[in-house]
Amino acid sequence: MAELKITQIRSAIGTKPKQRGTLRALGLRGIGKSNVLTDKPEVQGMLARVPHLVTVEEIS
Repeated sequence: MAELKITQIRSAIGTKPKQRGTLRALGLRGIGKSNVLTDKPEVQGMLARVPHLVTVEEIS
């Protein structure tokens, strides 16, 4: 399975509580922090909620 490197690029201050919770579930706690996750439908759904706060890179 492919892996995704997810990096937070914008602050969660001023966002809705569900969006802040989604960032925490993705393992992100601040601007510039990254996490590598397996590309699953659950992760894709979480990324769809916060596309304006993160960048996604595919790792082979």
